[in-house]
This record gives sequence, C-alpha cells and structure tokens, in this order.
Amino acid sequence: MTKVEHGNDSTARSGSIWTCPMHSQIRQAGAGSCPICGMALELEAPSLDEKPNPELIDFTRRFWVSAVLAVPLLILSMGSDMLEFHLVSPQISPWLQLALAAPVVLWAGSPFFVRGWASLKTRQLNMFTLISIGVGTAFLYSLVATIAPGLFPPAFKMHGMVPVYFEAAGVVVALVLLGQVLELRARAATGKAIRALLNLAPKTARRIAADGSESEIPLTDVMTGDHLRIRPGEAVPVDGVVIDGRSVVDESMLTGEPLPVAKAADSPLTGGTVNGTGSIVMEAQAVGSDTMLARIVKMVAEAQRSRAPIQAVADRISGWFVPLVVLIAIVTFAVWSLVGPEPRIGHALLNAIAVLIIACPCALGLATPMSIMVGTGRGAQAGVLVKSAEALQAFDEVDTLLIDKTGTLTEGKPRLVGIKSTGSMGEDELLRFAASVESRSEHPLAHAIVIAAKERNLALAEPQDFAVQVGAGISAKVEGRTVVIGNAAQMQSIGVEISSLSDAAQARRREGAGIMLVAVDSALAGFIAVADPVRVEAKQSIMALRQLGLHVVMLTGDNATTAQIVAAAVGGLDEVHADLKPEDKARIVTELKAKGAKVAMAGDGINDAPALAAADVGLAMGTGTDVAIESAGITLTKGDLGAVVRARTLAKATMANIRQNLFFSLVFNGIGVPVAAGVLYPVTGLLMSPMFAGAAMAMSSLAVVVNALRLGRIKL
Repeated sequence: MTKVEHGNDSTARSGSIWTCPMHSQIRQAGAGSCPICGMALELEAPSLDEKPNPELIDFTRRFWVSAVLAVPLLILSMGSDMLEFHLVSPQISPWLQLALAAPVVLWAGSPFFVRGWASLKTRQLNMFTLISIGVGTAFLYSLVATIAPGLFPPAFKMHGMVPVYFEAAGVVVALVLLGQVLELRARAATGKAIRALLNLAPKTARRIAADGSESEIPLTDVMTGDHLRIRPGEAVPVDGVVIDGRSVVDESMLTGEPLPVAKAADSPLTGGTVNGTGSIVMEAQAVGSDTMLARIVKMVAEAQRSRAPIQAVADRISGWFVPLVVLIAIVTFAVWSLVGPEPRIGHALLNAIAVLIIACPCALGLATPMSIMVGTGRGAQAGVLVKSAEALQAFDEVDTLLIDKTGTLTEGKPRLVGIKSTGSMGEDELLRFAASVESRSEHPLAHAIVIAAKERNLALAEPQDFAVQVGAGISAKVEGRTVVIGNAAQMQSIGVEISSLSDAAQARRREGAGIMLVAVDSALAGFIAVADPVRVEAKQSIMALRQLGLHVVMLTGDNATTAQIVAAAVGGLDEVHADLKPEDKARIVTELKAKGAKVAMAGDGINDAPALAAADVGLAMGTGTDVAIESAGITLTKGDLGAVVRARTLAKATMANIRQNLFFSLVFNGIGVPVAAGVLYPVTGLLMSPMFAGAAMAMSSLAVVVNALRLGRIKL
C-alpha cells in the first residue's frame, strides 16, 4: 500500500512529489529524508525547471565547514599520538580538540543524529542508526574525559591522562558528508535520460490561423486540430499528421534508428522528432499528456521507481543486518575490553565504532534501484520502454520467445512485389487500370496497389460502375473499358482463360505472394502480386536472439504455406505454428509455461493481447495497437526484431549490473566488518581506524552508484 508523507518543507513545489530511491512507497510533497532508510528524497520525475536538490546544497555546505575544522583536528590529534609532536600542551589539547570537533559533530553532523533518533523511534534501523551511535559514542566519551577525567579509573588512563577520540568523531562526520555529497551528485545523473527526453519537445509551436497568418505560441496553447508549420531543422511540437509538404524526419529518439524517415501527406508525425530539410504543415492530433513523448516519459519514470523481485534479497538482508552489526559492535567492545592490549578501553571503543561505521548498509540498499533507474533510462533512449522492473528481470530469465509473423517478422504492410502482363498492355498501364479500380476499395491489398501506382507517378482515372463480387473480386469501367480484378473463380465466371499465366502465378504464390488476376474487356491482361515482405533485419535478428540464449517460436494466424515460406526466409526458427486463433496463441503460452519454460511473447495486434498477457513478459511492438501495448510489460517503439534484441541485451546488462552491486556490497561488508572488529590484529598488528572505516563506507556507496551509471553507456 502506498504511503504518502506530507512534508512542510519550504522547498516543496506545487505538483512535485519527492520519493526515496530505495523505498518507492515513500512519497511526499517536499524534500526531506526517508523514514525507513533515512536517505535524502529526490524528485519522483525530473523536470526541465528542476532546481538543485536542497539536500545536496545543505550537505555540501556542512561538508566544507566540517572539512575545514577536521583537518587541524586530525593534525592536532595524530601529531601527538603518532609522532610525539605536541603543538600545544597535553592538558590544553583535549579542550582545543573539543572546540574544533563540537561544531563538526553537533552542527555538521546533526542530520545524522536526527535520522538516527528517528530510526530508533520507528524501529526502522538503518545506516544512520550506526553512524549516530558510533559518532555519538566517540564524542560523548571524549567530552566526559575532557570535562571530568577524574570519573575514570586508572585503567582508562595512558601517561596519566584519559585518551580522547574527538578526531575519530569529527573526521568520520566529514567523510560521511563527503560520501553523501558524492552520492547525491551521482544519483542526480540517473534522471538524465528523462530530462533528455523532455528536452526533445520544443517550447513553442508555429500555428497557422484560418486566414493563413502564422504566429509563435507556447506549446501548452496548442490544441487538437491546430495546423502547425514545422520549418527545416525544427522539432515536431506534438503528435499529428502531415497535411502539406514533403520532408524527412529524424525519428531516432523514438526508434533508436539513425536513418531519417520520408514524410509526405497523411504521414504520421511524433512530437520531439526533428524535421529535415523540407517545410511541412501538420495537423495536431495529440497534445499535452496524450503525446507519445509524454507517455514515454511517464512510463520511464514509473519503471524507474518500480521494484524488481531481486530487490527482496537486499530487503531480507537489510532487515536483520543492522541489529546484527550492533550486536557485533557490542561483542567487539567486550572482547577488546577483556583481552585487548592497553589501553584496552580505548581500543575497545575505537574498534566497536569502526564496526558500526563501516557496516552501513547504504550500498546494499542502492544496489538494485540505481541499476533499474539507469537501465530503464538507457532503454528509453534506444526505443525500449520498460513498464516495470519486474518485466526487465523476467525478460532476463526468459528462455523461450514467441513471435507473431505479421508486423514482427514481416513489415505488416502489404506492398506490390510483381506485375506480369500478357503483352496486351504494358506493366505500368496494367497497374494504372488496376489501381484506378482499387482506389474505391478499402481492402489492404487494394491500398498496396494504389500506393504502388502513386509511387510510379501514374495518373489514375475515376472508375465508373464500381461493384464488388463478394469472395471473388471487384469490377468497374475505366476510361470506357471494363476492368475485372479477382481470383481464378472470378475469371472463370466471366469466361476468361487464365492458363497462359498459371505457371508464373503459381511461382509467385510459392514465394508467399497473393495473386490478383486482371481482365480488360473480357480478355486476360495479366496479374498483380502483392505480399507482406519479410523485414530485412529479421534473419540477422533471429540469429542474435538465438545467441542470446532464446528458443524462438513463430505463431501466426496465417496459413501453413505462407508461414513456412516466411520461416524459410528468416531461418533459425525452432518451431512454427500456423492457422492459430487468438485463444490458440494464449494456449500455447500456457502449455509452454506448464512445461517449465520462461516465456516471452512479442506481437503488435489485438489478436496478440491474450498471449501477451499470459506470457511471463509481453513485448509490444510500438507500431501496434493500444490493446497490445497495455497488455505488455515492455514496449518497443521500433516495431522490429532488432528492438527485441536491444531489449534482451538491456535486460541482461541491467540484471548483471544489479548482481555485481549486490555481490560487491555483501563482500565488502563480509570482509570489512571482521577487519574493523580487529580479527587481523593478532597476525598483522594492524587495526582499522574509524576514520578509514568512514572513508571505506562512503566509497562503497559511491562505487555502487558509479557502477550503475555504467549502464548509461552500454551499446544497444
């Protein structure tokens, strides 16, 4: 259940929600700290008007003050202890150290004590519990030793004086603050992907009024139906369609593909893409939060805050880790007090504090969310939109990929692939007559013929007496001549002999094309072959998917002959299932899962939605339907198998990064805690100072964040 904390921080901004990178259920209206782990909250979704994190500003100021005071404090203490060099008398030194350490601990380190106390009250023990106990113990012990040394028995004294450890408390605070500053800066980089997406949309648009005049207006004022001019080099402001002009548009922000796409009348445009050299006029069809860019930003932000199942490992460890560390620190103090070298109490105190400081579980908590945030942001830049961290982890574990044929292996848009004339007229003339008739038809194959004629700049005639013969074909009069287009049964019904082209037509059918016979004035004029071409990158992508460890299966509602032709063209498929209904695809998914397979389904149609929902993870091609996209865990804005390869690569890289972070965090604590407790002392005579423990703790957290940021540079 989502927990909303309403803060009263003066830095709160209207509409801004702050959340914890480790505990996404914590949300509040202003900046602050997480009540569970104590970490600084950050904006849920970056924005272009984002101001510097107030926590970063505050901690930076505290760090510099603590650093300025900690340096002379360290020189004063370590000079007398290690070099026997006394800048001041042994009687004055503790008081001077107190004067230097007090501002560092009581002011610069005050956020640690506030968060540490809150963790004790809420019983949510975290890194600040350990820091506040360690630093507080060192400072209070030294304070009493300075003000009332007579309270301590002789066993506590060294050279007649009770040792103080102000430098341990002060330097640890400075080092922890340095670690927090570096970590906050690094964490800010995780929002770079979203801010880059937000920057794609222009701030203004050029609207064309009804009288033809043009004016610059804010993007927020653009309404659906507005006509907008996009000049060469400008970004497309909103989603819509071209109504005038020709150009090429760079859609790499949407698809990850560098090649520009040609645009003419009726071509779709996506906000944030960049116009090339031509001037075009568009009609706005989706504005504001309805644009594809806004939906992408929203999806990425939600995915970055989602939790992967692997996070449960870190959660379980963190649940008992802090109490165990406190227990180890107590045992360390007891053992050193009983059997340690003189001064036993001094060694016991420093080693116990070192255990508390080095064991802070911040790195463990950051291991998963930092990788998820960077990985999903990188995916968005490559056209891989992850709905949740769970989907990303599921795709990493998948061993079987089911892919739809139409729109996935093939382009999903039928097009002319061949014309065969009997010789009574030329191929262009045959195509012009056929396209003139088909211009009245709504069939997808008819659209392919009309498009092909326009690409050849053929002038179409207005058909007369247009008629549809259901299940057979169509007919009309074109320029006074009777044109009939249809199948063999249609030709037979009007007495047209087709045997002269039977062999050529059959050869085209074996290639997977559909054949439309054309008769003009009751004589066979030829045929037109239309097919849904196999994507040029499909074969290479299938090979890449197999190399990534996937068993690839094709599912299609098309007939077995066409399915086998496509399968042979792409190669590498492990299985082919044809003549399937939507429920059949979902059934196959269920059967495979029952056999123990981890299944992913890639598709783009309404008929794929049941299978997408039934799979362990669904991959919706962005060129597909909203139903398919809503049913899937990952959306691929470039609707081809190359995008599936990118998604698999991203999932593998992100999960590997998470495992690296978890391994490093666990090994660091597994080695660091015993060393800080002094287990190496009997062999090496070396002990870990709390100052080194503080530096190591800060660097471990930073190492996890920096490792996660590497995902932003992976090649997809």
